[in-house]
Amino acid sequence: MAATEADAEPTKVLEFGLGDGTYCLDIGVIDEIVDAGELTRIPNSPDHVEGVMDLRGRTTTIVDPKTLFDIGEDGPRERIVVFDDAEIDEGGTVGWMVDEVFQVRDVSPEDVDQSTTVEDEGVRGIVKSDDRFVVWVSPDVDDDLAADLDDVEAAEA
Repeated sequence: MAATEADAEPTKVLEFGLGDGTYCLDIGVIDEIVDAGELTRIPNSPDHVEGVMDLRGRTTTIVDPKTLFDIGEDGPRERIVVFDDAEIDEGGTVGWMVDEVFQVRDVSPEDVDQSTTVEDEGVRGIVKSDDRFVVWVSPDVDDDLAADLDDVEAAEA
């Protein structure tokens, strides 16, 4: 017998800031969170690729999710959320440059409204949190991202 939505286990998510908004990701796709550091720009890379950095011997591609989600606000860009290579299929180590990291918390399925985001690529739903909304996003925002990252890695070689 299939479990009902009410019986489903909560998902641990990481809440972070991009511009004036609060967003979250399933913690299961995240490897680590590091301070933003020096990036090396890659010529002719896609707009959403900020550059690469050495993260404990791994070349890590740093992506700007504000470009992917068309968020125009500026922010401090202090942290990088690095994704687990085994959990996402992007062709290498990838991190998102975020303004700040807030907290890890549980989100129950009944707290997620998907009715407003059915057609939005990369958005899993809207989470009502106290007196604000948190946009639950997916690291697989753009199907072309994997191809773009392959192009960046080829340029690095």
